[in-house]
Amino acid sequence: MSKREGFALCRFLIIILLWGFVAGDAPGREVWCVAKNNAEDAALQSAVEWACGAGGADCGAIHGGGPCFDPSNMQNTASYAFNDYFRKHAISEENCNFGNNAAITSFNPIC
Repeated sequence: MSKREGFALCRFLIIILLWGFVAGDAPGREVWCVAKNNAEDAALQSAVEWACGAGGADCGAIHGGGPCFDPSNMQNTASYAFNDYFRKHAISEENCNFGNNAAITSFNPIC
């Protein structure tokens, strides 16, 4: 199996697992909203600005001096903001979309 085929299979399996969590097949399991690994940094930055502004997410931890501040890693920064927004609103697929740049996962994205 080539690397490309392996990567495609891995992505397919992750999507199937995520679909199961969103569809409610895993009651009682904790879930998080994270940035998709194929999202463009510019799109993530725009979504973070919305989540931390109008969306009402508490983004103090990802700003300068915060414990999760890492300007070189937009994936982690966005995941923190997306998950805070997700937790403050109803935990649902609609609240973890951010322009199709986020997904629900059972993996804890601790910064």
